[in-house]
Amino acid sequence: MDTRIFRTLAGCSTSLLALMLGGCSTRHFWLFHPHGPVAGTEMHIMGIDVLILLIIIVPTALLLVWFLWHYRASREHSTYAPNWSHSTAIELIVWGVPVVTVAVLGYIAFQGIREVNPYDPTVVVSRAGENPLTVDVITTDWKWLFLYPKQHIATVDRLVVPVQTPVRFKLTSATVTNSIFIPELVGQIYIMPGMRTEQSMLANRPGTYEGFSATQSGPGFTWMQFQTKALSEAGFRHWVHRTQQGSRVLTYTAFNKLARPSIDTEGKTIQYARVQPGLFDHVIEEVRDGKVFPTHWAMTEHMSRGTSN
Repeated sequence: MDTRIFRTLAGCSTSLLALMLGGCSTRHFWLFHPHGPVAGTEMHIMGIDVLILLIIIVPTALLLVWFLWHYRASREHSTYAPNWSHSTAIELIVWGVPVVTVAVLGYIAFQGIREVNPYDPTVVVSRAGENPLTVDVITTDWKWLFLYPKQHIATVDRLVVPVQTPVRFKLTSATVTNSIFIPELVGQIYIMPGMRTEQSMLANRPGTYEGFSATQSGPGFTWMQFQTKALSEAGFRHWVHRTQQGSRVLTYTAFNKLARPSIDTEGKTIQYARVQPGLFDHVIEEVRDGKVFPTHWAMTEHMSRGTSN
């Protein structure tokens, strides 16, 4: 009977493990492939947290099995202690382990917050001495608009940055609360209408990284994605120069047309050679004054047929 119990427990454990890992895909396991100091630090902290939890969970699970075996009804020659009521060792374990665990996790959390603080991440400052690149980000329904104030250019649904250069984001939303997430480079942070949020990151090496919205924001949420291209310093300067040679100009009037709710199922990108100065702050002021971009009632129906407004 005891053998059957252990076989059942082993079978259940194997089935549970297979169930948890059955949907894993190395292709989209972005969190486990960090390519920047912020993402790397977050991954490191997560690994420490998991290890500490395993130090608690694994012995607890083993003790559970041991108690089931040791205090089974069929056991013979066991010790009977009807008057037992206290154990100093057990009290120390029951109270000491949680206190130490919380203290260690609290210290790790404190250090981690300082290292990846969106407004002043020490892990970015300590690993790069270059002047930061400023990028203003405006979310709409359902697009990403990236403004480069110093370069006077803008892109839609594509973020281009130089490697080994700190990137400082200023983020706002022209519509609903949203969030930005580039798993291989930087963690998620919320973006709110009429407010300004900040985030920082750095890409260690050239590559193309997936970014997307991690907050449900309506019918076009599924397609609210963008590519982040990390280029060499020379490649980034070349891209900026080439973009500045274009003909598109992003004024506030043009932004109002761009911000109308629409769903891009083909992943198209737009580049603007010139941008109206102060556009980012003007959008924040307009939203605070009550500016809205209403979604057409039939957009969900159009989306189900694979079209967009």
